[in-house]
Order: sequence, then structure tokens, then C-alpha cells
Amino acid sequence: VPTVSPKKTLEGLVGGVATTTCLAWLIAPHLTPLITWQAPVAGLIIGFAGFAGDVTISALKRDLGVKDSGTLIPGHGGILDRVDSLTFTAPLFFHYLYYLHY
Repeated sequence: VPTVSPKKTLEGLVGGVATTTCLAWLIAPHLTPLITWQAPVAGLIIGFAGFAGDVTISALKRDLGVKDSGTLIPGHGGILDRVDSLTFTAPLFFHYLYYLHY
């Protein structure tokens, strides 16, 4: 990870996953059909998948020699930097929800 995205740290990953898990446990039962024990599992999935998506897109950009993926949002690295964590998060959350409730 340090060679792909040098500003990513283990502390950031742990903090992000812990925060996402806690927020999912608190909020998901009110916004989704998830029950209390399913919500933190969804939070763990979202936290790790978001990190994986972010690192994957960073690796692709680095491999292609591209610093920013666009100029739509100046100073923010482009549109991919806004949605890179959704690369794995959205499909995994959809399938988790679909598997449990539909």
C-alpha cells in the first residue's frame, strides 16, 4: 500500500473501518431492512471495501502514470477520487442486502 498510495496508513484503515462499523450499527437499522447484528457486518464490509476500492483506483492511476483523473473538481484529483471507494462498496453492499433480505 505505501508504494501505491503513500498517504494511506494502517491507523487510517482501522479508524475508518471502526467508524463505519459504529455508524452502521447506529444508523442502518433505521434506514435499511438490516437488523441490529447485520448492520455492523455491513459496516465492516463497507469499510474494507471502500479502502480496497480506493487503493485499487490509486494503483490503476499510478500504473497508467495519471496524477489526476480529470479537472472537473480542481485540486481534488478528478471525479475518480470522489467515487473510487464505491468501486467495490456499492456492489458488495447491494449483494449483502439482496442475500439477506430478498
